[in-house]
Amino acid sequence: MKKALKILKSLSDPTRLRIVILLMEKDLCVCELFFILKMEQSRISHQLRILRETDLVEDIRDGKWVIYRISEKAREKLCVLLDKVFGEELLQSEKIEQDKKNLKICTRKQIRKLKGESREDAT
Repeated sequence: MKKALKILKSLSDPTRLRIVILLMEKDLCVCELFFILKMEQSRISHQLRILRETDLVEDIRDGKWVIYRISEKAREKLCVLLDKVFGEELLQSEKIEQDKKNLKICTRKQIRKLKGESREDAT
């Protein structure tokens, strides 16, 4: 029961819930989450750390990038919880709707690629 309570507690924070919903759509790096959520990188990184501690999110290395994704063991449970239990309420959220629009823009603009190019220019 401790594990279930820890997971529910981690999802009770609006920012963490928004991150989880985004990661259910697509694996993302911090710079992409920064672009989508319009929050400071430190705040996003802190929330990701909490989600990693509950095994909802895992990170993988892709060259210079650390990419965050929903862990396989958590994906099915989150699908049931988010879609079946809270689906309609989440779909009606203005913030979630805006996040999804920003995700499309982020993908279209290839933010990760642009950030990678600016990193290379700085070196």
